[in-house]
Amino acid sequence: MNLKYLLFLFISCASFAQHNVFPSAKVDSIINRIQVPVFPSYQINVVKLGAKGDSIINNKTFFDKAMALCKKNNGGTIIVPKGIYKVNGPIHFVSNVNLKIEKGAKIKFSDKPEDYLPMVLTSWEGTMLYNYSPLIYAYDCKNIAITGEGTIDGEGGKTWKSFKAKENTGKNLSRDMNHNNVALKDRKFGDGYFLRPQMIQFFNCKNILVENIRIENSPFWCLHLLKSESIAIRGISYKSLNYNNDGIDPEYAKDVLIENVTFDNGDDNVAIKAGRDHEGRANAATPSENIIIRNCNFKGLHGVVIGSEMSAGVQNVYVENCKTVGYLKRGIYIKTNADRGGFIKNIFVRNIQLDEVEDCLYITANYHGEGSGFQSDISNISFSNITCNKATESGIVIQGFPEKKIRNISLNNIEIKSAKNALSNENAENVLMTDVYIGQRATVPSAAK
Repeated sequence: MNLKYLLFLFISCASFAQHNVFPSAKVDSIINRIQVPVFPSYQINVVKLGAKGDSIINNKTFFDKAMALCKKNNGGTIIVPKGIYKVNGPIHFVSNVNLKIEKGAKIKFSDKPEDYLPMVLTSWEGTMLYNYSPLIYAYDCKNIAITGEGTIDGEGGKTWKSFKAKENTGKNLSRDMNHNNVALKDRKFGDGYFLRPQMIQFFNCKNILVENIRIENSPFWCLHLLKSESIAIRGISYKSLNYNNDGIDPEYAKDVLIENVTFDNGDDNVAIKAGRDHEGRANAATPSENIIIRNCNFKGLHGVVIGSEMSAGVQNVYVENCKTVGYLKRGIYIKTNADRGGFIKNIFVRNIQLDEVEDCLYITANYHGEGSGFQSDISNISFSNITCNKATESGIVIQGFPEKKIRNISLNNIEIKSAKNALSNENAENVLMTDVYIGQRATVPSAAK
């Protein structure tokens, strides 16, 4: 081995090792860029407009009127006092509004699909289209918030839940339209296609705060951050156990802080996405990036997920100081397949406590074994200071492709006390493992008998 090669190897290893230090300064810079909204002094209590928290009367017109009054006054705070407020249809935000749901208050949406028509521009599993309105919908807004200690109930466990078994025709059509570059104006779904709406969607919005509320019983994804930026999600809690009830889905999102959240979801807790397939790759200028997840309690299907719709790319994700408080299938799950393309890079995860999971750390470029021709580029992933009591299946899984290897993976101070399969590492290069223990730690070797 010549001196030039040794020098190159030394520089490469040093650069890789330096890269894996958790970049706290970058995290601080993202937080400093996030602008928490400030609202005008105008306030309106929905009860003063005629709303009744009796769980019977339809209060939609009163919420619509409150939004209209805020718009007239260039913004303000809509106060929802104690009570159960039935709302038969969506709440559509305007800019500069704080929807404050006070302690003991619940907004309970109807589960009649016709209440969420006419259709609005939205997306469904990574494809842009027109569909039922999300239950709370903000499009092209600035300085908006949902706060307070009250509850939003999506009533998703009956009619909406029944849509799951009937969604394949609409789902497959949406994907065909994506792959065939069908004009957006012709992607109309809604009635007869059974694609469930998101509970809360912020679309093309900026300066967003969601704080301390409780989210229950969503029809589909709970909180969808679509093409939005400068977002703080903190102190919220969940009990939403229907199909596809992801907790938080940043998609084409930028500068996002998720902290002190207590999850209890029927699907992923946080699922970072960036569009699907051809449409996603066409939006490569707007990846999901600069996302911080910290001090959260995980419970549900998976803790933090990147993918599988991530075709515009995901980068600069920082996860720290989180733990499980109940069942979790996988702790950290990075998933893509050969339909996606795009990239996943600069992912830093540290100080995670997992109890019993199926798989602890899982990175796969071959999710469901689907697709061809568009393998994703996965690189620069750092895991450090992670403990797990038991993995009933695998401790650590890394799965690349022979022609597109996953690269630059750092595992430092990882302890998985029990695992059926300790480690599966295929088609990856430059995987650095330091102080990794799976199963019982080896001690001083015994002497010969």
